Amino acid sequence: MTNDHLIHTLKNGLIVSCQAPVDSPLYEPTIIAAMAQAAVNNGAVGVRIDTPTHIRAVRERVQVPIIGLWKQVIPKYDVYITPQFHHAVAVAVAGADIIAIDATTRHRPGGETVAEIISHIHQELDKPVIADVDTIEAAKAAAGAGADIVATTLYGYTPKTNNDSPPSWELLTQMLEELKIPVICEGGISSPQMARHALNLGAYAVVVGTAITGIDLQVKNYQRIMQNGE
Repeated sequence: MTNDHLIHTLKNGLIVSCQAPVDSPLYEPTIIAAMAQAAVNNGAVGVRIDTPTHIRAVRERVQVPIIGLWKQVIPKYDVYITPQFHHAVAVAVAGADIIAIDATTRHRPGGETVAEIISHIHQELDKPVIADVDTIEAAKAAAGAGADIVATTLYGYTPKTNNDSPPSWELLTQMLEELKIPVICEGGISSPQMARHALNLGAYAVVVGTAITGIDLQVKNYQRIMQNGE
């Protein structure tokens, strides 16, 4: 399958992010893989998976595209989604079809620019790149740097946007108007109706995580509201 065909298989579909906190019993690779298979069995066109270990487990269970990433906490740096090329290599070797990277304008570890890491992924791994961004400026820069897809993933999670809550329909609309590559809506989608709205606006596909697979956060939210009346 060519990279263009691979990306096309995601069009107008639901991508389920199957992740769990490190301290959760759901963090077991077999459980993440079961989540992914359940999502695919019910129509998900792709899955988004963190860590090489989980990607390998999921690869054994599903045939749909895996968007792979590796979250890394590196002292003195805020960039954490596949921050360096060697992380992308590990993700690709584990079985990911598409590599997600942090493509915000924040300072990156190792001195690699967004353009350099995208170029390395294309040339050395032959994998498409999803650029996770927070602003229209970062989105345009990522597209200019060669990203195959941009996603609204980091809106609300960076210093420039942490006073805002996802999803940002405004950012999604700006990206759709100003970019010529596929735009994926990710972050804050908590109902099928919201996912449909994103597609109606023109999103290429929609990623949903917490609302489907985030048992830990969902239960915490229920408990907080039920106990505190928020």
